Amino acid sequence: MPKVPDIIPITDLRQDAAAALKRVRATKQPLVITQRGRAAAVMLSVEAYEHAEHERQILRLLARGEREVAAAKGHDLDEVLAEADRLLADT
Repeated sequence: MPKVPDIIPITDLRQDAAAALKRVRATKQPLVITQRGRAAAVMLSVEAYEHAEHERQILRLLARGEREVAAAKGHDLDEVLAEADRLLADT
């Protein structure tokens, strides 16, 4: 079952932004900020944002690969492995 997100009204955020930041950093979970009873924004820790962005990049690459396979475009396995070796050597 998905976890219910933490929610904070914008008025509470205005009153104690430091506590909200501390909560986001400690839990590593998003904090939904509401305005007039509706979700208006989401606050994330930098670590959570970077992790999510990294996952999005991987998903984009996978989706691009699937499109290329469907269009009969592609690369030889040896080319792919050689490129992977070059990328790993650079890190």
